[in-house]
Amino acid sequence: MNLDATVYWTLFSAALVGVALWEMSNPWRSVSRQLMRRWGNHGALLLVYGAFLALVFRGSSVLVALAVQHSRFGLLNLIPLPLAARVMLGILLLDLFRYAEHRVLHSIPVLWRVHQVHHSDAEIDLSTGIRHHPLENLIAQVFSLATIVLLAPPASAVLALQAIGVVQAFFSHANANFPPTLERLLRFVLITPEMHRVHHSDEMRDQQANLGEIFPWWDRLFGTYREAPVAGPERVRIGLKGCDETEAAGLLFMLGQPFRPAPEPSSNPEEVRVFVSGD
Repeated sequence: MNLDATVYWTLFSAALVGVALWEMSNPWRSVSRQLMRRWGNHGALLLVYGAFLALVFRGSSVLVALAVQHSRFGLLNLIPLPLAARVMLGILLLDLFRYAEHRVLHSIPVLWRVHQVHHSDAEIDLSTGIRHHPLENLIAQVFSLATIVLLAPPASAVLALQAIGVVQAFFSHANANFPPTLERLLRFVLITPEMHRVHHSDEMRDQQANLGEIFPWWDRLFGTYREAPVAGPERVRIGLKGCDETEAAGLLFMLGQPFRPAPEPSSNPEEVRVFVSGD
């Protein structure tokens, strides 16, 4: 197993266990009867897209970064900077491009149909972080490799971003709470679970906000930051309007969702469906 795969799966396992324990000790909302079904099917989806990507891509992001590290076309190769500065700048720019990719997924209808698999989860917890359609992961990998070729960041920056990203995927979707004061401070440097729940609201205005992957600065810089969901933190409903919660937890539904007609929203657009924390 190569270095980046070893780092990825080690951190994946540690983050999975750590965030799961955090969710059990201090949950944001009580779990539903769908928990084991959701987790099982999200895990199966992970296996499906893992096998899919393994068939399509023989190399890794780190290997691509090593291949282009002396490219005369890489933007970061054109700037004479110390290695430490190149690593930090590489991490920031790679995360900025992830923000841009996420914004594109929400802006282009055909891509939104693929990305909505992630948003159709009617609950949010650490397993939501791995709920992505194989086609979305293919798009993300192509976009990531193209970004690396364009920027030519140090391989250590690519490896560091992957390491942070796998932990952040579980952390930002956690069904858990921080003390309010700590959360307000932390969201200045990281996407927190409370900040990301806004993005997973079933309100379209919320879904267009808080698009950052790791760092929150891009949302603030480009005007997509939202402090709290439209319905309020305690009343926010997670998922997609018009999408059946039980059906959405099924593996076949997730795999086929991009190819089905989009769900119809509620006939009353002003309706606020109440979901009180702890219910």
